[in-house]
Amino acid sequence: MKSSPDRDRAPGTPGTIDPLPPALSSMWRLCKLGYRHEPRLMVVAFVLSQLAALPDALLAFWLMLLGKGVLEHRPGMVEGAAIGLGVSTAATWFLRTVGTRVQRRFRDKVTIALESHVAQLQASVATIAHQERPEYLDRLSMLRNQVFVLDHMYMSLFSTLGWILRLGVTMALLASIHPALILLVVFAVPTVLTSTWRPEVERSAQERGAQTSRLARHLFTIATTAPPGKEVRVTGIGERLVSERRWAWDCWYGPVAAARWSSAFWHALAWAIFGFAYVGAVVFVSSGLRAPASAVLLVLAAGARLSAYIGATVGEIGFLRGFWMDGSRRLAWLEDYAASVAASGDLPVPTVLHRGIRLDHVSFAYPGTSRVVLDDVSVTLPAGAVIAIVGENGAGKTTLVKLLAKMYEPSSGSILVDDTPLARLPAGEWRARLAGAFQDFFRFEFRAGHTVGLGDLPRLDDDSSVRRGRPESSYRSASGRSLRWRVASCAISPCCWSSTNPPPRWTRRRNTRCSSATPQSRTAPAKATAAASRSLSPTVSRPSAWPISSSCSMGPGSWRSARTMS
Repeated sequence: MKSSPDRDRAPGTPGTIDPLPPALSSMWRLCKLGYRHEPRLMVVAFVLSQLAALPDALLAFWLMLLGKGVLEHRPGMVEGAAIGLGVSTAATWFLRTVGTRVQRRFRDKVTIALESHVAQLQASVATIAHQERPEYLDRLSMLRNQVFVLDHMYMSLFSTLGWILRLGVTMALLASIHPALILLVVFAVPTVLTSTWRPEVERSAQERGAQTSRLARHLFTIATTAPPGKEVRVTGIGERLVSERRWAWDCWYGPVAAARWSSAFWHALAWAIFGFAYVGAVVFVSSGLRAPASAVLLVLAAGARLSAYIGATVGEIGFLRGFWMDGSRRLAWLEDYAASVAASGDLPVPTVLHRGIRLDHVSFAYPGTSRVVLDDVSVTLPAGAVIAIVGENGAGKTTLVKLLAKMYEPSSGSILVDDTPLARLPAGEWRARLAGAFQDFFRFEFRAGHTVGLGDLPRLDDDSSVRRGRPESSYRSASGRSLRWRVASCAISPCCWSSTNPPPRWTRRRNTRCSSATPQSRTAPAKATAAASRSLSPTVSRPSAWPISSSCSMGPGSWRSARTMS
């Protein structure tokens, strides 16, 4: 049976990546996320940002009254205008200062929530294909760079609304002289269009060069960090790393610079159009309407502030459209992707394994590669059996174990657990039945007790459970508590996977291919080793039933803690 159509394919399998969600809905979801974590601070920050906009926008009105009072010799109007100018200036400063402090407090708190949210989303995805496929990596790498400053989106959004409020007040003042002055807004449209188009062009250029950008950072890390320092100096490749890093950076920056120059030209042209329109508005009021000097003063003051407001609004919209909105879309995509992967696990994990696990025409190639590691593999792993899978290096032993652990989904074919598709089983419940020691392992640098307790996460802080192992190997933690764990040994060729109940206890034997306390599991790997070939060769013996208790694929003499669960 070949792979099912794309509509039936589980998330994480090879295929085209979903497009990014719409911008406005993504920003709305991000706003709801911030409100869920800090509702009061978010509301106060928004209200203060809008209140600070009003007195600032009224400065042109007070200047008009001041000029009119001076020209008409009206001391009362002059005094009122002067008081209005002072109050508006002081109120703008006070509200802006208080608002900045509240916004900073809100940003500090919501940053922690956003970083935790992104980390939880990536960790909750059952498979790890999204961390290896280039098209997923391009999105995730940019999201990782943006998440630490994504809290600025809230402030940018509040500032944009504040600038729009200032624009509305200023246009109302200009319309009080003559309705035709509202056309200044029309001449400002090109600046808004270019400000929204320009970041998209630059972002697309950056994303196209994301691969070379990652390469440049990788080479920089190799050349400047301690772990590879000895090899870099012994092999003498320092100069080569520098030149390769420079080449990778140039490959990324060249298209980005060209896109920036092109978009900057059109943006400058749009501002030139608005500048001519502003000069024409002043000439129209002074010469065409023959308006009084106070009206001309209002046009000069309001028009000057209009250009500043439009520039600020255009700049904030550019940030929203290019950086903050793009980050919110990537975050919304990650939320949807994680939810789709979780929704695929809609069937319960069997409490008892009756028939076993069946691979039906399974093929698999690692993300980003075309080399098929497993090609049309069909095999049945009976319930209650101890199985050793033997093959040469690169035959696909570790890959098969990763597929059984739901780290990846098959490129084609299916894996059935008692005739239930493995792709539809919840990853968390399924992995609670597994224990694994992988060839490409990661060493967690936690406290000693926590490192042992990771084998049974719900009892991570339970000292009595941590101490309950057999003393095949022990050590003493910094606090003086004796901690023990069980160890497993495997030679380089076989990858052992067993299905027993109760789970086997790995014993320390270097001279056996893979050893277990269960007699049957000791003999099965030796028999399978004699039948090793280039293809995978499963050898089966039968103790009792259910769950998968261990899997390993390690080099000769390697020793790693093996987790066992009943």
